[in-house]
Amino acid sequence: MTDQPAPAHDDLPLPDYDHLSLGTVTHRIRSLDRAGLEQVLAYERAHGDRLPVRTVIEERLEELDGGAQPSGGDPAAAVPQRAPAPDAGSPVDPATQGPVQNPPSQGVPTNPAQPRR
Repeated sequence: MTDQPAPAHDDLPLPDYDHLSLGTVTHRIRSLDRAGLEQVLAYERAHGDRLPVRTVIEERLEELDGGAQPSGGDPAAAVPQRAPAPDAGSPVDPATQGPVQNPPSQGVPTNPAQPRR
């Protein structure tokens, strides 16, 4: 590790890095070369210093040292963090409502189908 100052957030190869989950970081760093990984690692150490994130980055650096190549993906590609919310739901009106429901037999004292105890 060098004693250089940590890169600025806007200089990172991963846009919106601070808001990426560990799983997303794990996938996105696979497309980075050694220089990009070292830049992200320096930023992480200077800011969040999250052990799981540091570990993932350090392991990827070891993979590159072992001969692995960066994937062909784009680290800046937009990836949703979660599925979009559904529309406001279905409208309920007399044409779309379900059938009338009868109350359970134990809730009606005059129902002869249920013996009383």
